[in-house]
Amino acid sequence: MSTVEPGTTPTDAPVVDERRARAVAEQAREAEWTRPSFAKELYLGRLRLDLIHPLPEPDPVSRATGETFLAELREFCQGIDAQRIERDERIPDEVVAGLRDVGAFGMKIPTEYGGLGLSQLYYNRALTLVGSVSPAIGALLSAHQSIGVPQPVSMFGTEEQKRAFLPRCARTDISAFLLTEPDVGSDPARLRSTATPSEDGEEYVIDGVKLWTTNGVVADLLVVMARVPESPGHRGGITAFVVEGDSPGITVEHRNRFMGLRGLENGVTRLHGVRVPAANRIGREGQGLRIALSTLNTGRLSLPALCVAAGKWSTRIAREWSRERVQWGRPIGGHEEVAKRISSIAATTYAMEAMLDLAGQLADDKSADIRIEAAIAKLWASEHAYTIADDLVQIRGGRGYETAGSLAARGERGVPAEQLLRDLRINRIFEGSSEVMHLFIAREAVDAHLSVTGDLIDPDADRSDRARALAKAGGFYAKWLPTLVVGQGQVPSAFSEFGPLAGHLRFVERAARRLARSTFYGMSRWQGRLEVKQGFLGRIVDIGAELFAMSAVAVRARYDADAHPERGDTPFELADVFCRQARLRVEALLTDLWSNTDDVDGKLSRRLMDDAYTWLEDGVLDPSVPGPLIGPAEPGPSELPDQHRRMG
Repeated sequence: MSTVEPGTTPTDAPVVDERRARAVAEQAREAEWTRPSFAKELYLGRLRLDLIHPLPEPDPVSRATGETFLAELREFCQGIDAQRIERDERIPDEVVAGLRDVGAFGMKIPTEYGGLGLSQLYYNRALTLVGSVSPAIGALLSAHQSIGVPQPVSMFGTEEQKRAFLPRCARTDISAFLLTEPDVGSDPARLRSTATPSEDGEEYVIDGVKLWTTNGVVADLLVVMARVPESPGHRGGITAFVVEGDSPGITVEHRNRFMGLRGLENGVTRLHGVRVPAANRIGREGQGLRIALSTLNTGRLSLPALCVAAGKWSTRIAREWSRERVQWGRPIGGHEEVAKRISSIAATTYAMEAMLDLAGQLADDKSADIRIEAAIAKLWASEHAYTIADDLVQIRGGRGYETAGSLAARGERGVPAEQLLRDLRINRIFEGSSEVMHLFIAREAVDAHLSVTGDLIDPDADRSDRARALAKAGGFYAKWLPTLVVGQGQVPSAFSEFGPLAGHLRFVERAARRLARSTFYGMSRWQGRLEVKQGFLGRIVDIGAELFAMSAVAVRARYDADAHPERGDTPFELADVFCRQARLRVEALLTDLWSNTDDVDGKLSRRLMDDAYTWLEDGVLDPSVPGPLIGPAEPGPSELPDQHRRMG
């Protein structure tokens, strides 16, 4: 039995400097590249179209299974009252029960453990379908399967763990993922929650407070990240555990409410002296962050799936409304200012779907490393979907700002455009904010450079290490740099099989080489300081993301034109307009790499934080509810009633 007294574990926040925080993140990343990556090659200046063209397709069994489930899910979703979820701020129990009945909680779980065993491609399409009805339901299902218990246990769990937990998750239990803490977000090195092993090694005792626990208010099973103290026989480090949601010592202290996703069951969970069997540890001690990152390689595709739902629905509403509404003698869609927004909505939606389906099928084929592709899909889709929603509200005018309930009450169709805008805003923060995603993608994109120059720019490297790195870098760059001078993008007949899109792919090839040269120039200029040049790195990432989107949509249009001749040239039309829009963004970003206000912005920000401009705030009042900006999260027993409940 354990000799650890509940609540006695030291839980002071670790003292972590910038270098230590980077080291923790670096140790968690997957260092090896054992499979090719289309996006990684793009950042190195190489358009490896052979990796994505012809567009990979699902096998017949996966397709049949997926289509059968989508038909059943569609029929069920048609009966959901989405506005009831918005009004009640809760997904009705009968909806949850119905989702269980059709198998929606086990979409990604293999059939041998009671799930449906859907492919990633069809799992994404299922989330797109259900997310078009209610993004809150989409969040419930994706948090349960993409980052909750099923994914990490499927990937890293023992056979005993799979048999113990996966059947429950497939049919009855809801799961949640608990990593974030009140003062710990994307910097996990400062994690305070601890898991202290018992002397007999049979269990751990977890103490800590977790924030923004999506599904945590209603979860039956939890994945909890906690720090195991280093001790004899224990390597320690951040570790993942499966924890029963009704374990003694767990209290859901608060259900959080947000500007959107009103039906989201997200809360604050306190763990005090929670005893967890050692058999419930996922992987080894210290592997928790690596497990989390590996899980997110495909888990991040859930958010772009919901963004595709938003884009498809927005395309329909924009089409119907812009044809119906007449101003100054013509439908508003005929006016150029509105037409620009309609065009952007439709073209961007096509590109989003192309990017998502490509990444999903690559994940299913297991022939590629998609960590960059999935991250780009999450970053790019969440940013562009929000723009789509904003454009839809603008096109709808006053009706776009009015709630669906109010519209319906006065006799018009209750179009929830303003709700879409509110619901989508979180996607730029969920599962890595856009700023963090820029840094994550940038680190992976420059990995080939760091693997040969790391010791050259490391201030702690000794002279011999630097000498070896210099020789290694010299060999790499002697071969690589000449490849950036000329390429297929300068051959007028290149990519002719893509018809009207050939010129866009030639642009992608030229821009990829220019991007790679710019990355090299930046590394040469700033060397070890490149990591703090976040504006430069963010633009490098965004350029690559646009080039990836252009490549994906070109390949998709070629496929759609061949597979669906009844669509005529419409796939090429959508892809062409999207590529024209993306090229303008790429050219602007390339210019901004070297002509920007990054330095003066940083200086002004520091001066602002030093209270140099407090006079600017004169003349207004602060309506905020009084309280600390970051609430206390001291470990210990809860003094609040438990808000946990079961769904369905």
